[in-house]
Amino acid sequence: RFFLLAVMSILITAAQGGEIIRLATTTSTENSGLIQYLLPDFEQACDCQVRVIVGGSGKALAFGRNGDVDVILTHSPHQEKEFVAQGFGLARHPVMYNDFVIIGPPNDPANLAQQPDIVSIMQKIAQAKIAFISRGDDSGTHNKEQELWQLANIQPSGKNYIESGSGMGQTLKMAEQLNAYTLSDRGTFLAFADNIQAQIVPLTTSPVMQNPYSIIVINPAKHPHVNVNLAQKFAKWLTSNSTQHKIANYRQYGEALFFPYKQQ
Repeated sequence: RFFLLAVMSILITAAQGGEIIRLATTTSTENSGLIQYLLPDFEQACDCQVRVIVGGSGKALAFGRNGDVDVILTHSPHQEKEFVAQGFGLARHPVMYNDFVIIGPPNDPANLAQQPDIVSIMQKIAQAKIAFISRGDDSGTHNKEQELWQLANIQPSGKNYIESGSGMGQTLKMAEQLNAYTLSDRGTFLAFADNIQAQIVPLTTSPVMQNPYSIIVINPAKHPHVNVNLAQKFAKWLTSNSTQHKIANYRQYGEALFFPYKQQ
């Protein structure tokens, strides 16, 4: 597999000019439009091309573990820390954050808006026997959802607990079709808000709902073929003041979708 990827990379580089960097990132950065908004600046500055592979955080980390990419941008802190501790990544650099939100039908059939906090909301969803759509894909969002069920001391199951096995955009559309609730990052929901009939369930702001994103360069000691020099340039660029400022200025419907880490 490595030989095939190496040959393909050489052929692409020869045909189009410039270096290639392979980035694995999450559906939320792609569905929200953020990654498409940011990358042209880096490609122009470094005379390179960024090949983007999109999947949940779990899939992105697996690509990194297998040496199929040079750098990953994910939002699953526990998995990321384990990834670096096992030697697959050089370091974990915070880039930005937004938050997770519960999304549901405009008529709020489970009356979640009356609940005081996220634990009460998760308990109410289970008690009301209203459909809940889970990503079910080992993504950062799916892992956060599992964490919330654990906080509520609930093991979700049954016909009302439905796994989409899809990215955030498709999961939001599925929740709308089934008049169900789901968990989303705020950025992706805002990017889709004009195309779906759904709303954010209000709740008391909680640190548990924060959604941090980090960049990790793949360790060349594990995979010597990775383009570590360009990957490190990309990580440095993504966390630079100018790119952080650009992240802060990315908006949909007048609202920021992500907040740069350096604003914290």
